[in-house]
Amino acid sequence: MEKTAENLQNKPENIICIPESEFPRVVVVGGGFAGLALVEKLKKQPVQVVLIDKNNFHQFQPLFYQVATSGLEPDSIVFPFRKQIGKNKNAFFRFAEVEDINTKDNRIITNKGVIYYDFLVLATGTVTNFFGMENVQQHSFGMKSIRDSLNIRHIMLQNLEQAAISCDENERKALTSFVIVGGGPAGVEMAGALAEFCKYIIPKDYPEFPASLMNIYLLEAQDKLLAAMSDNASVKTLAYLKKLHVQVLLNESLVDYDGCVVKTKSGKNIPSRSLIWTAGVSGSFPDGIDRKYVMRGNRLRVNGQLQVGDYDNIFAAGDVALLPSEHTPNGHPQVAQVAIQMGEYLAKKILSTISNKSDISKFIYKDKGSLATVGKRRAVADLGKLKFSGYTAWILWSVVHLMSISGFKNKLMVGINWFISYFSYEKSNRLIIRNFKRKI
Repeated sequence: MEKTAENLQNKPENIICIPESEFPRVVVVGGGFAGLALVEKLKKQPVQVVLIDKNNFHQFQPLFYQVATSGLEPDSIVFPFRKQIGKNKNAFFRFAEVEDINTKDNRIITNKGVIYYDFLVLATGTVTNFFGMENVQQHSFGMKSIRDSLNIRHIMLQNLEQAAISCDENERKALTSFVIVGGGPAGVEMAGALAEFCKYIIPKDYPEFPASLMNIYLLEAQDKLLAAMSDNASVKTLAYLKKLHVQVLLNESLVDYDGCVVKTKSGKNIPSRSLIWTAGVSGSFPDGIDRKYVMRGNRLRVNGQLQVGDYDNIFAAGDVALLPSEHTPNGHPQVAQVAIQMGEYLAKKILSTISNKSDISKFIYKDKGSLATVGKRRAVADLGKLKFSGYTAWILWSVVHLMSISGFKNKLMVGINWFISYFSYEKSNRLIIRNFKRKI
């Protein structure tokens, strides 16, 4: 039968099956820190919760760099959504990718079908932002998913093996040089872990390499590392990285990268086959939201109650939400604690709306401090007026991150792994499971 426009219009909708409920339906798009915090707070409440994500697992982003440098296996820091919310009788997970939002009819269109909502929460997070540099995007690696981390691990190990084969000294230097762009927490932690890998693992696995052949570069466009943290944290971090022989280039930005040579603004040409980009992110959300509510960094502008624009029943939380204020004109920092607090707040907001209560106060972020680690036994901490670094900060960092991981088994696996690595720099996960090739 010929497909005509009339036939397509009369075609019934492919509705995604969800059990009937007498309660209002809250659809949460995105199972990151914000989405899961919201789902958890709505447990046993008079609502039906539907969590939608293009993956079927939660990813613990703060430890991506440890997967990338063979410190942890990926299953240690991912956790299935169905196991996460399985005991919540009012919560359901649907494995789908949202493509469009029909705000007029209160429905979302996914690649699997249509879902109707009473309340919609966008907790879709961010994607890597290469700021329009197509060559850099094509040849480098972001670090926004567990797949990115595994790609970095595989290409790093493949390059080292290729360096062992090659007799060309220039090629070997490029294969064993690593460039990280971005001096925020992700870049700093990646640089520290990679430097320890090069210092302690490579000489044992590849004794044919001279120590001078291996180089770690960290490029930061500003004049300090960890710009969002204190000057004390920045100075200490720089000192730690230099002690690990990381070549930190401040006030230096990347201009171009062709997969072989990194070109910088000051005119430096750094031969490298491995470029890791942690210098920027951009908000990610489905089509259908009026573009007038999209602000800097492709984030959705929300009001004090995390409501998107003039939409009465659409909210945003986490990295994709931008709540400007006098003290934070560019919104809150895109970190896990902000996302978790936004998710918890939205649970109260939605429940108060259902109960016809209008006395809920505006969202206020309570800053619990910032932490960053620079290799083993070195970290920096800003906890209010308290600024400290070194071993104590590293212990605090380890405890906070271990307790934040989803699932007892995962906590146990990571804890045992860290306990063993505390007495040794040995990494047992140096496996090339698959050959990685970039798509050109």
